[in-house]
Amino acid sequence: MADIETKSSQNQPLKTQNIFIGAQIFLRIVVIAASFASTWLMLTNKQTIDIGGFVLDANYSYSPEFNSNPTYYFILFLHDLALMSLVLGGCAAATVIGSLGKYGNSHTGWMQICDHFGKFCKRATTSVAFSYFSLVCLLILTITSASKSRQIQV
Repeated sequence: MADIETKSSQNQPLKTQNIFIGAQIFLRIVVIAASFASTWLMLTNKQTIDIGGFVLDANYSYSPEFNSNPTYYFILFLHDLALMSLVLGGCAAATVIGSLGKYGNSHTGWMQICDHFGKFCKRATTSVAFSYFSLVCLLILTITSASKSRQIQV
């Protein structure tokens, strides 16, 4: 009987941890879905009404805040530059860890693991490739926002 209680108490933290991780994943998926739904609703939001012969339109893009302003591009440039720097650091760290996993390092005692954990290493390589793809996209965004911010009138 004591053996059963010992096993159940050891499994409880793992079960709690799995519930916590599952809740985290679920909430992140809900946030992404809600963001996409909110964006779609706002982009397709419009209405036309007739009040006594006057036709009035309401559309989200009629707001002056949505017009292009080079000052806003400078803020976007700074944002893109900071985000690109963070992603570049993450890509570099992931590449180093991936290289250690694939080739090891005999000077520090790190063994190569990719010959034993092939699926793990393939998924890690794919993840690093997507990271570099996002880095290239951020680089393009940074360049375009920098060129637009040069149009600021002083």
